[in-house]
Amino acid sequence: MPSLSLSTLTHSLSHPLSTTMPPAAGAIALHSSLCTISSDKPSSPLRSPSIHVSPKPKSLLQNHPLYTPTHTKLSLEFKEKILCLEVMGVDAGKALSQNPDLRTATMESIHSIISFLLSKGLQEKDLPRIFGMCPKILTSDIKTDLNPVFDFILSELKVPENSFRRVVNKCPRLLTSSVKDQLRPCLVYLRRLGFKDLGALAYQDSVLLVSNVENTLIPKLKFLETLGLSKDEVRSMVLRCPALLTFSIENNFQPKYEFFAGEMGRKLEELKEFPQYFAFSLENRIKPRHMEVVQSGIALALPVMLKSTDEEFRELVKQGGG
Repeated sequence: MPSLSLSTLTHSLSHPLSTTMPPAAGAIALHSSLCTISSDKPSSPLRSPSIHVSPKPKSLLQNHPLYTPTHTKLSLEFKEKILCLEVMGVDAGKALSQNPDLRTATMESIHSIISFLLSKGLQEKDLPRIFGMCPKILTSDIKTDLNPVFDFILSELKVPENSFRRVVNKCPRLLTSSVKDQLRPCLVYLRRLGFKDLGALAYQDSVLLVSNVENTLIPKLKFLETLGLSKDEVRSMVLRCPALLTFSIENNFQPKYEFFAGEMGRKLEELKEFPQYFAFSLENRIKPRHMEVVQSGIALALPVMLKSTDEEFRELVKQGGG
């Protein structure tokens, strides 16, 4: 296997190393790699008792293609860090690019983060996806960043500890969000809007909690009002279809409404009754099905036209709309 120049990664921070070493299939490899890297610092009290830290073998990297004697300016720990990220299944280049603080993070601190997350019920197999999506977690402060989030999930979302894993896997960004500045204000706003089911917010719509109230949620509600909907009607629509609060105004609401009101010539009342319209692909679902309906000369209610399977839709067209 040809050697990959480590400077390519460290200078550009964009070249994935997976072509040199495939991601580990599970966390046995994760911990075997991390836990064979020792530190001069004392072991963290947060470290799980089941995790064994053994002396660092000199051959950890020296026989690996990533390790080249020409890159003497890079510390061994930095090289170990890159290799361990890749062993975890995390694209090291992407992670370092998105979170430059990883350059100076110690293996000890990264190990403590992993041990802390495992103590909260996450499983080793969850970590590659979580760190891949949010590499900032790897340099978070356990006391000031992570613990408050888990306290919020427990005390304010009323999620039992044995369900932490489900919530975090649904929305890893929760772990990079400030409780004071982001999560709590958003929860308060959503509850005022009418979201009463904390379970639904925690397990299904948790992405709403990491949205910005002033810059993301409110502008979407106001745009829907410009279509001729009242505040109560908009509120009713988002409560029935919370995903509306995740859609882009420019890339979703505007083009889909223009097609709805223009080409389709449908009435606003139908959107009130079926806000899920905005969840369907304009190019792959809405347009082609509308064209078939027009060409067939039949009339189909909006939900029937869009929710039916391809087979059901063809049968409806064949039968003239039923």
